[in-house]
Amino acid sequence: MCFKLRLKPLVMTSTVGQVIRCRAAVAWEAGKPLVMEEVEVAPPQANEVRVKILFTSLCHTDVYFWEAKGQNPLFPRIYGHEAGGIVESVGEGVTDLKPGDHVLPVFTGECKECAHCKSEESNMCDLLRINTDRGVMLNDGKSRFSINGKPIYHFVGTSTFSEYTVIHVGCLAKINPLAPLDKVCVLSCGISTGLGATLNVAKPAKGSTVAVFGLGAVGLAAAEGARIAGASRIIGVDLNSNRFEEAKKFGATEFVNPKDYNKPVQEVIAEMTNGGVDRSVECTGNIDAMISAFECVHDGWGVAVLVGVPHKDAVFKTHPMNLLNERTLKGTFFGNYKPRSDLPSVVEKYMSKELEVEKFITHTVPFSEINKAFEYMLRGEGLRCIIRMEE
Repeated sequence: MCFKLRLKPLVMTSTVGQVIRCRAAVAWEAGKPLVMEEVEVAPPQANEVRVKILFTSLCHTDVYFWEAKGQNPLFPRIYGHEAGGIVESVGEGVTDLKPGDHVLPVFTGECKECAHCKSEESNMCDLLRINTDRGVMLNDGKSRFSINGKPIYHFVGTSTFSEYTVIHVGCLAKINPLAPLDKVCVLSCGISTGLGATLNVAKPAKGSTVAVFGLGAVGLAAAEGARIAGASRIIGVDLNSNRFEEAKKFGATEFVNPKDYNKPVQEVIAEMTNGGVDRSVECTGNIDAMISAFECVHDGWGVAVLVGVPHKDAVFKTHPMNLLNERTLKGTFFGNYKPRSDLPSVVEKYMSKELEVEKFITHTVPFSEINKAFEYMLRGEGLRCIIRMEE
């Protein structure tokens, strides 16, 4: 007896050029839990890329704008900007990315054409610099997300709390496909910001002393940068002493809580270090911490780098002699990394085990439980929570 096995021909269904329906966590109003909705994601237009997000994580910036503390409230909106994904399709004019490429979306971009992009000293692209108020795509001023024909707004050009999103090609870093996206996704914002502030801007010499103000994820990344650079003393400064033990994993050797002293913390640090630290990195956005970070560096060669974003009405005050005595004050944006040109090399630092990323990841939740990530952050628990898009 002979049986014939009939195989149905394998049909590859392509989504290229089609509207994709998928899940997205939509913020309908400020401070209210995100709602899992089916959204329509339009195909990418010129210089745009549609990306399938595999992993995303929650950053303080998402929470800040979700609470509507930082902008003219714009809802409904899809938040999210720290993520890793795979290119699904590309729009007209996109030549350096193709379907299947592994990418990290970035909240700021690199057009490669403007004066900033052509400068070796700047990463503040004229075209794609962060814009927290804009909720639409640059190409036509419209959103690529909709529900029943009504637009859902984008956030910082990324909107990664969706299974698919559309992003300008200049805001995507193509990375090594062997890099695990569930780990390196955290490099697309906060970790790289802190790391680059130390390695690219402060540039501590081997054996130097470094003070880091604020021991959240960005500050710990700055400490990690000091560890990689070979600093001999890394002094963590924070108002929460519970953070000190965790900071040891990132290279911190000593700790100062300003509340434990009845004099300015810059004086405490100067006494600890025979006149001041060689480098300091400020990661809180608190104006008093910024001033302390500057005034605690050594005269003659000390460099202070400001990372945190202050209140819009904050004023930085210090005596001019602090500058005349050859202290240097610098600011940085995204650790001075150019997203497309430089981020792939940060991923390679992880791949070569020079940079440890796992210790930043303290929680993982499925996409359906994304609101848990918000709860963890609002309670101050952990550093980064990875959100798995596939359940």
